[in-house]
Order: sequence, then C-alpha cells, then structure tokens
Amino acid sequence: MPKLDHLRPCGLHHNPAYFHVVTATGARTIYTSGQVSVDEEGRIVGEGDLAPQTTQVMQNLGRALKAAGATYANIVKVTTFVVGYKPELRPIIGKARSAFFEGMEPPASTLVGVSALAASEWLIEIEAVVVDHRHELSP
Repeated sequence: MPKLDHLRPCGLHHNPAYFHVVTATGARTIYTSGQVSVDEEGRIVGEGDLAPQTTQVMQNLGRALKAAGATYANIVKVTTFVVGYKPELRPIIGKARSAFFEGMEPPASTLVGVSALAASEWLIEIEAVVVDHRHELSP
C-alpha cells in the first residue's frame, strides 16, 4: 500500500504551514512545471497584485494536477518563486495558498525570492512534486 509520512524532526522549528520532511513509498510521482498567473487564453490575472496572482497560480496548479489524475492532497512538495520577495509578503502568499490545503496536511515547502520570472507581469510561480497513492507501484 502506498504511504506518506509527514515528519517534524526534533530540533527544527514547527511551522503549521508546512512539514520539513515528507516521505513517500509505493506510488507514482508527478512533477509539475511552475504555474503562473495566466488564464486559459494566456492573459495575466491580478496584474500587479500578489494575492489574486497566488490564487490564480494555485487554481492553475489544480488544473495541472487534475490532468494527471491527482489533487492538492497528493502534493508532497511545493517550491514558490516570488519576485522581489520581502518577509511582509509571506502572509499574503500563505493566506491565498492555505485555502487550497484546508483540512489536510500541508506539503513540504520552499519559498525563494527572485529578481524576475519569465514574464515581467508575473509576481509568483509555484511548482509541485506530487505522489499519487492510487497508482501503487510493484516492488
């Protein structure tokens, strides 16, 4: 049976927004490309505003997951890239992102401040590593 273990190692600060370690065994692994704040037509959503851009990015991530037969609950690791990151931006990102993980264990997470993304309008990009428990792998 596929299994996920969410670990909070002794000696590391406990942050309820993420786990330091998530282990996965016996399941299919999915990697998403970084998702950005554009709609289906490629138009920017939430220009200049981090909160709606984060929400759009998470919605796009959900669409990518659905195409692979997975959900937010299957995410084990996210990497978030934020243009011009400052610590006061973290609550904005956290509030928008947390709605998508409500009622479930949050994934391992890394937040990286960057000087720019591939398009100047994009403020945030999020990629994910996903473990799909429904596709058990044979040993």
